[in-house]
Amino acid sequence: MTSCDRIRALPCWNGGIDIAPLNGGLSNENFLVRDAAGSHVVRIGRDFPFHHVFRERELMTARAAHAAGFGPAVEYAEPGITVGAFIDGRTFAGSDVRANIERIAHLMRAFHREMPNHVSGPGFMFWVFHVIRDYARTLEACGSRMIAELPRYLALADELERAQALLPIVFGHNDLLPANFIDDGDKLWLIDFEYAGFNTSMFDLAGVASNAGMSEDESQRLLGAYLGFAPDDQIRRSHAAMQCASLLREAMWSMISELHLKAPGADYVAYTAENLSRLGEALERYRTKYGTTAS
Repeated sequence: MTSCDRIRALPCWNGGIDIAPLNGGLSNENFLVRDAAGSHVVRIGRDFPFHHVFRERELMTARAAHAAGFGPAVEYAEPGITVGAFIDGRTFAGSDVRANIERIAHLMRAFHREMPNHVSGPGFMFWVFHVIRDYARTLEACGSRMIAELPRYLALADELERAQALLPIVFGHNDLLPANFIDDGDKLWLIDFEYAGFNTSMFDLAGVASNAGMSEDESQRLLGAYLGFAPDDQIRRSHAAMQCASLLREAMWSMISELHLKAPGADYVAYTAENLSRLGEALERYRTKYGTTAS
């Protein structure tokens, strides 16, 4: 059965449907479906234990995000497939994120504050340094082409972890790529909750900055708008280090995907190279300013 056959067989439609693929996903299949009731987004994906992705957890989080006012409604779900309300808005690019720093900072602060009131079931955590170490184990076990680089990545993860400042644990999105923000003209929405879980707020702050290619000044604006005060040297260093960790994790995510995923149109080898290049640039800036040993 094809993906379109699966979609047509769902019991949630009002009359006949039109199906069109939504491009841009790196791991799941996404479709825009129109029926007599309006427009909907269909997301098809299975559990990815190698990426720490479990769909029941994602579904619970998506429902919680809607209840809290941050995400679109979940209209129907069954194993491996979710139907959600379509948000008629502009999907952000990096330039849009950089042009909306204060709005995004306020959205993140509200998301971190409100989501624990809506998530349910056992708590789960996303700690990027654990993810990097576990990715390294998977890459070694599966014979990745990057095996020779793993000791260097693990040493870097240790260095960046030692630089972290203490910040409160929040419920984070943990995958704040620009395309996971949608602006409907009045409100910013978040989508794609595969990696959401309890975390230090610094990871979302760093992910927004690194994924959008923010300058140092823009990163400081983001921190100040989120915190409500000017960050001190320790927080600024922690943020710069976490941006490097975010890029390292994204690169290793792509290395894992090279071995396990085949999303339509995705070039994981190129995505690995892109993120390693961005990591190299961020790491050079970090070490030029802060050196290699956490204070």
